[in-house]
Amino acid sequence: MNHGGALLLVGRVLHERVWPIRNRFVYPAFYIRLSLSDLHAADGPCFAVDRRRLLSLRSKDYGARDGSDLLVWIRGLLQDAGLDATGEVYLQTMPRIFGYAFNPISCWYCHDAQGRLRAILAEVNSTFGERHCYLLGAPDGGEIGLRTELICRKRMHVSPFCEVTGRYQFRVLEREGRSVLAIEYHDDKRLVLRTAVGGTLHPATQRALWRALVCQPLLTFGVVAKIHWQALRLWWRRLPIHSKPPHSPEPFSIGTPR
Repeated sequence: MNHGGALLLVGRVLHERVWPIRNRFVYPAFYIRLSLSDLHAADGPCFAVDRRRLLSLRSKDYGARDGSDLLVWIRGLLQDAGLDATGEVYLQTMPRIFGYAFNPISCWYCHDAQGRLRAILAEVNSTFGERHCYLLGAPDGGEIGLRTELICRKRMHVSPFCEVTGRYQFRVLEREGRSVLAIEYHDDKRLVLRTAVGGTLHPATQRALWRALVCQPLLTFGVVAKIHWQALRLWWRRLPIHSKPPHSPEPFSIGTPR
């Protein structure tokens, strides 16, 4: 199999509600990370891009969602935002499994020509079928590191237990063989939620992909099931439900520091 430099992130997803009711759960997950300049190079019996496989990725699921070149699309966004768009861009996402996928969040890691991380695009999907993209850069326009706070206003209704107010705060850890993306949601008064996606990175060889699939054959189906199960638990504990806003926001926004 030619994995085309693709990586497999094997780890866990943490979700912790801090207020007004404490609720915490952790579940195993795996993600594919692909270089957009070599997107279709990964092609084997287990995984491929825009082809039918047990594990697959459809380019129409991301970016402009019209089948156009994803690298051209993200470079245009970066240039419009005044962010360095000259380096490699990697897309990290859950693959389709048996043709099905639901990604609460897919992340685009955008580097400059020297390989420094300069921007992150967080592509968020809700169970209501909506999507919003948050483009995040360091406050000083420089390199994004562990101490860099990436902040943006919340723009999309994701959970019936949270209003569309407040802000997200992102932090990222990228080290050799290790990746963690931590997200906090603050309403206008306090910290409400913590979420983290993290794990170890391995070459997406045929053996590694088969092992991930065998260990978690229902990963993408399970994501939706876990979301609804946790929502049911919170509803049973009488957490207030907020109705969905009548109008959806624009599908894209640029994070600005506060």
